[in-house]
Amino acid sequence: MAGSSHKSGTKPSLRLRVTAAAETIVRGGHPWVFAQSVRAQNRDGETGELAVIFDRKDRFLAVGLFDADSPIRVRILHAGKPQVIDAAFWERRAQNAFGRRDGFFDSQTAGYRCINGESDGWPGLVLDRYADTHVLKLYTAAWLPRLDVLAPLLARGNRLVLRLSRNMQEAAANRFHAHDGELLLGEPLAGPVEFLENGLRFEADVVRGQKTGFFLDQRENRRDVKALADGREVLNLFSYTGGFSLYAGDGGAESVCSIDISELALAGARRNFALNADRPAIARCRHETIQADVFDWLRQESPRRFDLIVLDPPSMAKKESERAEAIAAYTKLIAGALARLNKNGVLVASSCSAHVSATEFFNLTLEAARKTGRSFVEWKRTGHAADHPATFAEAEYLKCIYLRS
Repeated sequence: MAGSSHKSGTKPSLRLRVTAAAETIVRGGHPWVFAQSVRAQNRDGETGELAVIFDRKDRFLAVGLFDADSPIRVRILHAGKPQVIDAAFWERRAQNAFGRRDGFFDSQTAGYRCINGESDGWPGLVLDRYADTHVLKLYTAAWLPRLDVLAPLLARGNRLVLRLSRNMQEAAANRFHAHDGELLLGEPLAGPVEFLENGLRFEADVVRGQKTGFFLDQRENRRDVKALADGREVLNLFSYTGGFSLYAGDGGAESVCSIDISELALAGARRNFALNADRPAIARCRHETIQADVFDWLRQESPRRFDLIVLDPPSMAKKESERAEAIAAYTKLIAGALARLNKNGVLVASSCSAHVSATEFFNLTLEAARKTGRSFVEWKRTGHAADHPATFAEAEYLKCIYLRS
């Protein structure tokens, strides 16, 4: 039978039964059980406790973390034969996740994902490393009662900062006294954390920045942009702190224009360029920052054109009901970017919206290119980096396409 290091007084174990369809889905390896799939439970559950799921024949099916406030009512930790969930279980699971990254990175890269949620067996939890700092991002409050036990295991001797999904911050503060950006372990931070990525120096605001402070999932695409940048005039739309911009500069770009709506992000981009001013190509590259809404900026009439354009917007669809609107937004952005692209130029278009499939995104990009009346050749398509595995459909969010005119 499944056990737990998380006690709930003298209450009996939380036992659930789910619909036949949910049974099939869980047996197939899907890590979520939705609230509407729960057909019976022996008592009210508390967020953070273990829920043991039994099948129609009263046999053990799975065990997971219960979240009383989430549509995802149970996040599966283990399915199949009964499994004790104790300190040794967490140790093994952490070692497995860290072990999967062994050999991925050399000494020139100290920023990467150590645990990628459900796909590493830690549903609703991600862990990123930035040099001597680890950042723990939670998407469910179900982990909060276990932080005291898990924090030392996940920190691995480093500083550990807690980040919380926006939709759970209020509940986390009121019920668990946990706050976004708080230091869980290690020495206090004096400012942004500096780290290496492919030999380039970056800073990450791990306390207040987007995601865990940086977009680590675009590492390989940034490296491809560097390889394409030599001698080009480059435009980076939705630049954030200039990751693509810096790689383009290091790749020999004549100039880079970074555009973002946030002046705070653009200031970070300028600091990242300054951190690498000792690299000759970056020192030669003209870097311009423009604070603007990208949609508005692309609508402006301007003769200015670029040889390489990177379009990496934020997620346009946080939920399925926003999918159609997201597709329309992507179509406008891509058409606007193509209108600014020189002959023999390259467009690098990316989407991080899980509710817009890769097929949909690639097709709308190719259709926008066709409508220009110009000839474009598809160079490559990319997806998730190795440290960001996706083992089920809902986890597949990142896709990128490269078009040459």
